[in-house]
Amino acid sequence: MTRITAALLVVGAAILVWLILHIGLATLTGQLQKLGLNVLWVLLPSVAMYVLEALGWRATLGRHAPKVPFDRLFLIRMAGEAVNFTTPAAYLGGEPMKAYLLSRYQVPLVEGLASVVTAKTIMTLAEILFILLGIGLGLTLLNRSSEVIGAAFVGLSMLAFGVGLFLAVQRRGLFVGLLRLIERLGLRIEWLKRREDQLRALDEAISRFYTEDKRGFAWAFLFFFSGWAVESGEVYLILYFLGQPIDAFTAFALAALAVFVKGGTAFIPASIGGQEAGTLLLLVAFGYDEGVGIAFAIVRRLREIFWIALGLLALALENRRVYQPHPYGRPPG
Repeated sequence: MTRITAALLVVGAAILVWLILHIGLATLTGQLQKLGLNVLWVLLPSVAMYVLEALGWRATLGRHAPKVPFDRLFLIRMAGEAVNFTTPAAYLGGEPMKAYLLSRYQVPLVEGLASVVTAKTIMTLAEILFILLGIGLGLTLLNRSSEVIGAAFVGLSMLAFGVGLFLAVQRRGLFVGLLRLIERLGLRIEWLKRREDQLRALDEAISRFYTEDKRGFAWAFLFFFSGWAVESGEVYLILYFLGQPIDAFTAFALAALAVFVKGGTAFIPASIGGQEAGTLLLLVAFGYDEGVGIAFAIVRRLREIFWIALGLLALALENRRVYQPHPYGRPPG
């Protein structure tokens, strides 16, 4: 962990502690007690979300999908996401590990990496659509001016353009293109140079998916978007059990805007502190009091911790499994 990352983590933790002390432990405890055992119901939407996201990933595996039992794919994705949340790598640290774990099920490493890249890209596209819809709906519910709506949409549209450009680059050869760019800058990384053929094979696998498996792309997008949309069910249930007025439109807007807030604090490890502060401000903007806002944020953080723990357990179990590796499925040496 770098000094900057460590400093951000300390600042984020300090913000979280200050928020809890500012609201008051008694107030927070009182709000959380309203949930009681109903917190188990709150977990159901996240189960559906993980299932849908695993289905979205499966859609990018093409002919290799039948090689991996769905329950194993589900656990691999859980393990990868747990690594994403617990490593300071901009939520990308677990992606190569997912491809490596797939190789244990006779999926060549190149094909596994291609599915990871395409799945992450499609998931981000679905996320952008979800946030755009949520911003439009949320700002309409809040009766904000068209200028504010326009500014929000411009920001997300620029992000959508960037992801679309990234997708186009993938189709033309992302990894070999990066290697060529590095060489033009006068840098020579022997580790990458020795793997140029593998990088080219990875680019070809990614491009082949986009050009030959449009049905897989469509199904992946549908599953990923549905996974994002299911988050509105979690928002609805948390506020409902906290005894707060909530409707489906407000729940959808809050879920999408909460994703937007979390994305804006991704530079902080696990978004700790920043996510809670942004969520609190978001709920206050929608008319909820600060006690409800911090309780809502803490419940969602506890849900994340629950799934991280399960993901790390899944990783430990996966590492103990006996398997027959594919001859081309091993990580490059």
